[in-house]
Amino acid sequence: MTGGSGVGISRPRSDSAVKVTGAIRYVGDRGHPGMLHARLVLATHAHASIRTIDVTAARAAPGVVAVLTAADLGLKPGTDRMALPLARDEVVFAGQPIAVVVAETPVQATDAAELVLVDLEPLPAILDLAAAMDPAAAVVRADMAGSGTEHTAMDAQTHAAVGGAGDESIDAERWSANVVGRTRYRSGDAGAAIAAAPLRVRRRFTTAWVHQGYVEPQGCAAWQDDDGTLIVETSTQGTFSVRKDLGRVLGLPTHRIRVVPAPLGGAFGGKWGLLEPIVAAAALRLARPVQLVLERREDFLVSNPSQAFELDVELAAELDGTFTAIRATILADGGAFADFSADSLAGVLIAGPYRWPNVEISAYGVMTHRVGTGPYRGPSGPPTAFAIESLVDELAGKLAIDPVALRRQNGSRPGDPMVDDEAWVGHALEEVLDVIETRPSWAGRGSLPAGEGIGLSVGYWPGSKDPAAALCRLSPDGSVQVITGVVDMSGTNGAFQAIAAEVLGLPPDAIQVITLDTGSAPPSPGSGGSTVTYSAGRAVRLAAEDARRQLLAAASAELEIDVDDLEIVDGVVRPIGTPGRGLPVAKLVRANDRASRAPIEGHATSAHTSLAPSVAAFIAHVRVDPATGETAVLAFDAIQDVGRALNPALVTGQQHGGAAQAIGWALHESMVHDPGGQLLTATFLDYALPRASHIPPIGTAVVELPAPDGPFGAKGIGEAAVVGGAAAVANAVAAATGIRPLDLPMTPQRIWRALRDHRPTGEPAAPGSRATMRPDAQPDADAHARTRREPGPASGDLGPDR
Repeated sequence: MTGGSGVGISRPRSDSAVKVTGAIRYVGDRGHPGMLHARLVLATHAHASIRTIDVTAARAAPGVVAVLTAADLGLKPGTDRMALPLARDEVVFAGQPIAVVVAETPVQATDAAELVLVDLEPLPAILDLAAAMDPAAAVVRADMAGSGTEHTAMDAQTHAAVGGAGDESIDAERWSANVVGRTRYRSGDAGAAIAAAPLRVRRRFTTAWVHQGYVEPQGCAAWQDDDGTLIVETSTQGTFSVRKDLGRVLGLPTHRIRVVPAPLGGAFGGKWGLLEPIVAAAALRLARPVQLVLERREDFLVSNPSQAFELDVELAAELDGTFTAIRATILADGGAFADFSADSLAGVLIAGPYRWPNVEISAYGVMTHRVGTGPYRGPSGPPTAFAIESLVDELAGKLAIDPVALRRQNGSRPGDPMVDDEAWVGHALEEVLDVIETRPSWAGRGSLPAGEGIGLSVGYWPGSKDPAAALCRLSPDGSVQVITGVVDMSGTNGAFQAIAAEVLGLPPDAIQVITLDTGSAPPSPGSGGSTVTYSAGRAVRLAAEDARRQLLAAASAELEIDVDDLEIVDGVVRPIGTPGRGLPVAKLVRANDRASRAPIEGHATSAHTSLAPSVAAFIAHVRVDPATGETAVLAFDAIQDVGRALNPALVTGQQHGGAAQAIGWALHESMVHDPGGQLLTATFLDYALPRASHIPPIGTAVVELPAPDGPFGAKGIGEAAVVGGAAAVANAVAAATGIRPLDLPMTPQRIWRALRDHRPTGEPAAPGSRATMRPDAQPDADAHARTRREPGPASGDLGPDR
C-alpha cells in the first residue's frame, strides 16, 4: 500500500522560475567553441525555375566561410522537406530557402546573404485548390510529376491513432498529380439517406492558413563530437523522429547521430524537423559547429504552419432529431510539401463524436504553391469542428430542439463504429453536456440584449497510443530521477513528477525529471497529439512501480519483514501497523548501497491497445457591433474530460491556452497570400494574434472519466482543449446576428458585409448570398480575407440534392 502524495494536487510547473526570470537558455542563447552562424537565402517568387545562383560576391565577403546550395549538402534523394531543405532546380513557394551562407558572426552571414544573386525564371503559381486538382493542371512540383507519390501523413502515427485506408474507390478518380492524399470513408448509403430525409442542411466552409505563433523561432545547431558522432542540438518536439530523418537524408546510421533537445520556447505542433538537415550537412562539410536561428519574418516564410481547408458538408436528420447521414468533401491545402497534411485525419474528425448510420466522406490532400504545411494543436480539429458543429447547431434551430439535447441524443456509444471502422471506446460526451447545462452562461442565453449571442460547441480528440519507455532511479539522498526522452512542451514533466510521487509515496519535489538526448534516453514518443501523458506517462508509472517493488524488497531485507507487510507513506518505508519502525527512503537507499545489493532502478516499456478520447464543450458569449462588424468575446467557458487531473493547475492552464488559441482561430488569425503567392502577413505587425484585451474571463470545469490504460486514469488533454472553441464563437455570432458564418476568421469586414446584405426580415439571405459571411469575389483591404472564393452551396432548405 502506497501513501501517494502527487496526483490531484495543484503545483506550479517545474520550469516556471527559470522561464519567468529569463534564466533558461534556448538554442539561440547557446554557444559552442568555434561556432559559425548561418543565414538563409530565400526565394522571391512562389514558383520559378532556378537559372543560376551566383555566390561569388558572397563568398568574398568578410567572415564568410562557405555559401552552400542544395548540390553542396550531399543529401540522399527524397521528396519531403527534410530531404529537400534547399531548392535544387525549382522554387515552389515564396520564401523557400535556396542557399545558406555560413560566416563567423550572425551579422556577417546576414550581410553576405544579400550578395547572393539568384536568377529565377518566374512560372505561374497555383494557389486555388480546385485548379490544382484539375486533371489538366500543371504540376506544382516538377520533381513529383508522374511519380504517383503520396504524402506519408504524420497524423496517424503521432497525432491521432485513427484514419485508416478507407474505401479504395477514391483511388479510381482522375485528378492531377497535385492530389497527393486521398481517403474515402463510406458505410451505408449516404446518398439515399439524404434524399429520403425530411430535413437536411448543407454548407461550404473555409478556414485559413494559421501560424502556430510560438515565441521562439525555429533554430538548431550541429557539430561533430571527438569520436565523429554528429550532435544536433535543436528546438524540437521529437528527438527520435529527427534522428531517424537525419539518418535517412544524410545516409548515416542513427547510432552515429545524437539529437539533443533544447528547451522549447513554444511549438504547438510546429517543430518536428525543418532546419536540421541544412545545419547538420554544413557542420559535417565544414568540420565546425554551425548554428541557424531564424528571424521572425523568416520563420513565417520558411516554417510549416497549419494548412487551410475547404469543407463541403451535408447532414440529414429525422424530424425527431435523429441523425441519419453525413456526406462531406474535404480539401486540405498541403502547400508545396504535404508531409504533415492532415487530410485523412480530417475525414474522421468531421463526423464529430456522433453516430452516423450512413457515411460518405472524401478527403483530399492537395499541393499548391504555398509553404509546406505542418501540425498545429489538434491538426484539422478546429476546421472540422467549425463545420460539423455549425451544422449541428443549425439543425437544432430548424428542429426547435435544445442544442444540448440534440447532441446528447446523437452521441456515439462504446462499440459504435467510427467512420474509419475503429470502434468507439467510452467517452464523456454526456457528462460534459451535463456540466454545460449547469453553467450560468448557458442558462442565461435567452435574456440577452440585442447584438449579443451565446453559442455552444463540442470538440473531441481521439488520442494516440504510442509506445514508450522510462527509467526511475532512486538516489542516496532520497530523490528520484525519472529518465525519459520526452521533450517537455506543455508542463508534462509536472505530470511525470505527480505520477512517480504517487507511486512511491514521496513529495513531488523529490522527483527530478531528466530528459536525455537520443544517445542515452529510452525510446520516447514525440510531444504532440495529446500522447505524452497517456503513453509516456504510463511508462513512467510502470517504471516507478518497478522501482517501488525493488525498494520494498530492499526494505524487507533490511528490516527482516515480509514485503507484503510493508508500506510507503510520506517518504518512509514502514511495517503496516507499526510506523515507528520505518526507515526513510534516503536512509534505506544508502543502506542498500552499503550492503552491496543491486541498485534500485525501475525500468519499463509500454504500448497501448486502445484509444482514450477526450471530449470538450465550449460556451462563447459575444457581442457584435452592427456598425463595424467588430465581434467581442465577453465570456468563454471550457468544460473537458481529462480522465484524471494529475495536476489541476496544469489542466486549467491547458484550457486557458486552448481558449485563447480558439479565439485566434475564430476572429483574428490568417496567413494571407496575394494572387502571386507572396505572403502579406509575415510579421506580428501584420499577422493578427489575439491580444490580452481580446481574451475574456474564462470559466473552466473538468470531468473525470478515467482512461483504463492511462496513468491513474489520465488522458492527453492538449488537443481537445482547442478543437471546438472557434465553432462556439461562430455559433454565438449566428445567435447574435441571425446569419451563419462560413469562413474563419470572422473578421469585422466579413461580418459587416454579411450584416449589410442581410434581409430586413431577419431571415438568412438567399443561397450564395454574402449574407452567409462569404467574402466578396474581389480583393479588398482586409488583410485577413482571402482574395478569391466562390459562393457556397445552399444551406438547410428542402431543395434539391446535389
